[in-house]
Amino acid sequence: MQTLQRRIESGDYPPGTLLPSENQLIQEFSVSRPTVVAALRVLREQGWIESQQGKGRFVRGRPAMASIEQKRPGQAYLTKPETDTAGEIVEVGAVAAPNRIAILLGVQPQSKVFVRRRLIVREGEPTELVALWLPLELSEGTDLTSGEPLRQGFREHLHARKGVRFDHIVEQITARMPSAGEAKQLGMPKNVPILAVFGAVRDASGRPLAVVEVLLPADRHELEDAYPIM
Repeated sequence: MQTLQRRIESGDYPPGTLLPSENQLIQEFSVSRPTVVAALRVLREQGWIESQQGKGRFVRGRPAMASIEQKRPGQAYLTKPETDTAGEIVEVGAVAAPNRIAILLGVQPQSKVFVRRRLIVREGEPTELVALWLPLELSEGTDLTSGEPLRQGFREHLHARKGVRFDHIVEQITARMPSAGEAKQLGMPKNVPILAVFGAVRDASGRPLAVVEVLLPADRHELEDAYPIM
């Protein structure tokens, strides 16, 4: 995707240009079809290209500060209902807190916390693993323990059921190799790293409330931010 984006920015693919077909991109970059489809989807969602049924994909040009209007991964999954995105809930319940999650939640490592993990599917392909981590007491009396997708965003649901108010998110991004289970769920090679986005949710006093963890195959995603120069 980065190569296609650079070609658009440099003018190699001017606005209105028909992009190469999926088969041509697969041959040029020696990658799988799901990788090409995912990259084109991201370009389309970010406004670089558009699809015209029966004709192909055409270049629109560089979006004008498009990223400003896009929610960061952690924020998006806090506010968007699960029913808005295709996927499968793969884990719900109390587990021992991994070290990073324990630090972000302000609890002792390996103490029990609640996790709700979902595999997101786009255009028929798994694209990311999203987990919501909570202290056990915040999960009690909520629909988060259900195996059904929520019709509310996490933020709205927890405010309605528990009265908590999210104030801000501290986001961390790391890269690592996937576990065997993660690679299998995401349908990715074991030698490709994943990007792990951790959004630590806090109230106005800075008290930890929750952590949103988003795991993204590095060969299918690009994280971009844009901001005005003050």
